[in-house]
Amino acid sequence: MLEDDRGVGQQTTTEMETLPHEIIVDILSRLPITSLVQFKFVCKGWRALAQDPLLADMQLSWKAPTTNPCLILHCDFPIRNQLYFVDLSVHNHDKDKVKRLYVPFQTSMPEFDVVGTCNGLLCLSDSLYNDALYVYNPFTMDFMELPKSRQYSDQEVVFGFGFHPKTKQYKVVKIVYYRNTSSSSSYSRARRVVYPQSDVQVFTLGTSAWRSLGKVAYQLIRRPSEALVNGRLHWVSRPRRYYPARRLMSFDLEDEQFREVPKPDCGGLNRCNFHLCVLRGFLAAAVYGNYGKLEIWVMKDYNVKESWIKEFSIGAYMPKCLKQNLVRDRPLKIWKNPSNGKVVRLLCLLDNGEILLEYKNRVLVSYDPKKGKFTDLVFQGIPHWFQTVVHAGSFNWINTPS
Repeated sequence: MLEDDRGVGQQTTTEMETLPHEIIVDILSRLPITSLVQFKFVCKGWRALAQDPLLADMQLSWKAPTTNPCLILHCDFPIRNQLYFVDLSVHNHDKDKVKRLYVPFQTSMPEFDVVGTCNGLLCLSDSLYNDALYVYNPFTMDFMELPKSRQYSDQEVVFGFGFHPKTKQYKVVKIVYYRNTSSSSSYSRARRVVYPQSDVQVFTLGTSAWRSLGKVAYQLIRRPSEALVNGRLHWVSRPRRYYPARRLMSFDLEDEQFREVPKPDCGGLNRCNFHLCVLRGFLAAAVYGNYGKLEIWVMKDYNVKESWIKEFSIGAYMPKCLKQNLVRDRPLKIWKNPSNGKVVRLLCLLDNGEILLEYKNRVLVSYDPKKGKFTDLVFQGIPHWFQTVVHAGSFNWINTPS
């Protein structure tokens, strides 16, 4: 209801407010997240609509795998980590603008890693001390700090964050590899520090404490889970002395069990020359070839080895700006986000059928597989160095007991 401009105390009803509530929410749920953020600041009534839990549920139901995503750009210069975003789903001039996101807890955690993204929520971990974890919606500013979990004096940590559609629960998985301090000297001359002990810790959002599931039999690559498919988080294992082949490992967020997932027969997954991804809801592996070439394999029927198919082959390409001086504006030996020495990283498929790629943490490129054409994407205000997170922007939040 709006107050009449003539100041006589009368109130007028907008045409939108005459519609049934469910229809209004349905219309709003189809808007880009940037439009909704502006919408909720128009008046109190519209703000109340934006805070309706039904809106968040409908937003997520409309976030089909073919919808263009919102991209979160993590710029992790020391002591001043920053998050930016660009919404690829909008169809106006804002589509080409990068905007900075406010991180309300940044003073207490100035350096962080992105553990994962799920249903509009980001999970961030303290990259300095590994003892702080936050779940955060960058578009509503809602956030929660998770309770502290058990720490070891000498440890490495692998994280995962996800949601299971059956249990309707969000969980953070923390796989800790550690060694006893008393035995650390026996590994001092090793080429790589070995952490023989492990502890799998799980936190369910809405509860008050972490749970320990005990040891894990696999040594996983030290980076967060790269793919959440069918309620399972996925990692790649490290080769071991008696098991040299790398494995695709999943963790089911429902029964909390690790399982091996069959690999594609592409001949290259025994080396660390690939990464996992989600393409239109399917588990995918981007396999690096010689001279920057890329093969994209997709598992069409989950957990069925024969369903892996090579869907795309992408030739070598170097964006124009990378042909110039790569050292310019780059911090020396302080950039934390690893690209494993690879030039290109697969991000997602766009709704026009093109493939979105990130080159050297610096340039976003779209590739048209039908025409074999690369297009350098130009965004106003994009940071010089970043790591891209494919994000589904929404007003979603977790109902927790007070």
